[in-house]
Amino acid sequence: MQWWNDLISWLTSSAARPTVYAGLVLFVAVLAAGLLAAWIASAAIRRVVAQRDREAKTAAIAALVDAATEASVWNSLTPQEQVLADRTVGQADILVRLLPIRGSDVAANWAAHQLHELKRASATFGYQLDPAVVEFRDRMLDWERRPSRARKQFQNDLVRWRTQRQEPEVVAVEAQDAWVAEQHHERYQSAATIDAGARSTDTAPTPTLDDARA
Repeated sequence: MQWWNDLISWLTSSAARPTVYAGLVLFVAVLAAGLLAAWIASAAIRRVVAQRDREAKTAAIAALVDAATEASVWNSLTPQEQVLADRTVGQADILVRLLPIRGSDVAANWAAHQLHELKRASATFGYQLDPAVVEFRDRMLDWERRPSRARKQFQNDLVRWRTQRQEPEVVAVEAQDAWVAEQHHERYQSAATIDAGARSTDTAPTPTLDDARA
């Protein structure tokens, strides 16, 4: 215990005050530097994460807008092009739903409904839906800039669509969509059959003089 008493006596003496003061200043400086470094590192990580989220969000929105352009002329696409377009839409839908943004699932549901309506309108009426595509693009860009306000608007649209669509109408629309899709595939299958027949005729061997004599 003698060494402890000697330490206490030295700390309380006037000769130790400069040393104790310097030690306290050094401790506070190291602690402040550590806290500042942690704050800077945390801010940098948040900026990197936010930038990656913005890039992922921008890529998903760009893919959905491109899908809306293809959906507006859906009836003129080949079945292979339709499959590729659906795969792109599916990937963009997953990207939107995985975004760490409140209401991303609502935005994905709204986009899926609008893309389906664009496909159905194109297959049924067969015209370029430029105003609908522009509205889709503007709504998605508005969600990118103001997600909270756009989420409320998307939710209101989804609720309104659910109340407007009655069960008999849903069945009729689904039957009409199935019929249009069947006609579309039959048209391209017929075109492929005719093209294959034309190629086989072009590649048939031409009779020679020896064949005629035989």
